[in-house]
Amino acid sequence: MRRAVTSRRIGSKILGMEIQIAVAKINKYAVSESGDTLEVIERPTGGLSVVLADGQTSGRGAKAVSMMVVRKVISLIAEGVRDGAAARAASDALFAERAGKVTCTLNIASVDLHSNTIVLTRNNPASMFICREEQIDAHTEDSVSLGTSRNVRPIITELTIEAGLTIVIFTDGISHAGERRGTPMDVRQTLRAMLEDQEPAPQELADTLLAEAVRLDDNRPADDISVLVMRVSPRAGDDVRRMTVRLPIHG
Repeated sequence: MRRAVTSRRIGSKILGMEIQIAVAKINKYAVSESGDTLEVIERPTGGLSVVLADGQTSGRGAKAVSMMVVRKVISLIAEGVRDGAAARAASDALFAERAGKVTCTLNIASVDLHSNTIVLTRNNPASMFICREEQIDAHTEDSVSLGTSRNVRPIITELTIEAGLTIVIFTDGISHAGERRGTPMDVRQTLRAMLEDQEPAPQELADTLLAEAVRLDDNRPADDISVLVMRVSPRAGDDVRRMTVRLPIHG
């Protein structure tokens, strides 16, 4: 999935830039339903949010959990609730419904055109990477999944919208790729190899990370995998917002 959002705020630093979003997803091997859920919602004050949740384990039960979390979050964002408060409310709802026996990871990546920032909300032990040209910073702070207890707080990172900024978020299917054969995936090295002296499109970044994880799992993914790439680029083109989705259908 790719979505481009343009902005024309006169007098703002974001004039002449656009946000590009790409996603690549695959199910766990031999499992028909992914436990990862991703939604895009337009924000009440402008911009948009991408919400990615990964329910515990995989299959239909995990899908039900991740969908419940995502729906709770996007309904609150639509009402104007801040992302961190929406994450806490979703965690409390999951804890109340499943008595702390089921967890779910959550990432929210929000483009806020009112404040000229990208706000990243994370309840996910998997790392998050922020890239500026060839500089790659891994955010590895301890983060607690939703539903473990009451009042679980997310880690929030706020970034100024600036050209060249690339954000890479993923579920733990990436983190655990290759572990079965003792060759865990090195996300930083994969990103460095792609970003060195070149500027791959966000979809190429997402596809390459996913493909490397699948390769390390011997083409039989050990878990559901979702990769989200968000990039701020110089604006190229008109004011039209675009979104493209590809959904393979198996007979």
